Amino acid sequence: MAGIYIHIPFCRKACHYCNFHFSTSRQRIPEMVRAINKEAEIQRFYLSEKIDTIYFGGGTPSLLSTCEIQSILSVIRSLFTVEEGAEISLEANPDDITEETVAGWKESGINRLSIGIQSFVESDLQWMNRAHTVTQAKAAILLAQKQGITTISIDLIYGTPLLTDAAWKENVTTAISLNIPHLSCYALTVEPRTALAKMIHTKRLPDVDPEKQARHFTLLTEWMAEAGFEHYEISNFALPGFRSKHNSSYWQGKPYLGLGPSAHSFNGKSRQWNIANNSLYLKSIENAAVPFEIELLSEGQQLNEFIMTRLRTMEGIPLKQVTTGWGEGKAMEIIETAQKHILLGHLVHVNDFVKLTGTGQFLADGIAADLFSNETQQTF
Repeated sequence: MAGIYIHIPFCRKACHYCNFHFSTSRQRIPEMVRAINKEAEIQRFYLSEKIDTIYFGGGTPSLLSTCEIQSILSVIRSLFTVEEGAEISLEANPDDITEETVAGWKESGINRLSIGIQSFVESDLQWMNRAHTVTQAKAAILLAQKQGITTISIDLIYGTPLLTDAAWKENVTTAISLNIPHLSCYALTVEPRTALAKMIHTKRLPDVDPEKQARHFTLLTEWMAEAGFEHYEISNFALPGFRSKHNSSYWQGKPYLGLGPSAHSFNGKSRQWNIANNSLYLKSIENAAVPFEIELLSEGQQLNEFIMTRLRTMEGIPLKQVTTGWGEGKAMEIIETAQKHILLGHLVHVNDFVKLTGTGQFLADGIAADLFSNETQQTF
């Protein structure tokens, strides 16, 4: 099985913390939809597997009209074999959710919504420069549920400069009380060249506190476990049966095709990414060429990819698969390198899996890097 990701690079306004590729000018949306459809045709042989997940990300895909969403899905179905009952997700902002839009999304085939809530605290939304209010956020969730979309995920951000422990608990308990079956929760990252970075640099906001972020993460895991959620990936929590199939495919190393400017693709042997420039992307697609860079992955890099993605999951790194794919020696190297992290209480080695402990999850990137095989990358 494989997945398709569609990047819609448009937003109503720029959130202060965001460094994803997007434009606040929406005039070129129709042209972009046509280009994405054309790219799908050009890339129709990239995947040979059946498609079981389709994900509209961005940006703000909920800015598209029903006809535009239907157009993209129709082209994908005409070019690829899409499994009946495939998970088809749409990222949506609360201010775009109305009875009419939800009805149109359902008619198009959307069966899962990922709603960008970020916080149920009004002051948080204001400094983030979000386009919605807390009232709109709650109303949007209830409306989507009433319209029959029950497979809903929401995003929440923790460890922000003004977020207290009490306010963080309010965010999580509100999500649980609204019967949300899936939460994606992220520590605030201060990205260069964002409004947030400038506000912190000019002292308009205090810098993020790593200790507070670690505390918020620990509290989050405790609260979600008490509510019956599986902590199935570092940033993701789901009630049984509600894991994100699309994102799980990333962590399981399944192939996927990315369409649209800045979208990434992966086929197991190479990774490629489209240019993050709307005008250049559109011009290139008009000339029937996909503007991307590609990185060919050596055996060692493929192993590193495997380590990085599997370590993020609750199951951890399956050493039997490492042995099958890269040899027993590589599995032994992982076990040996893991020992110091096991002694520190950040990893465990159980039933032929190496996986993170609760304290290790907040250190995942560094631990993964320590377990990596040293290889140089090839980018063309």
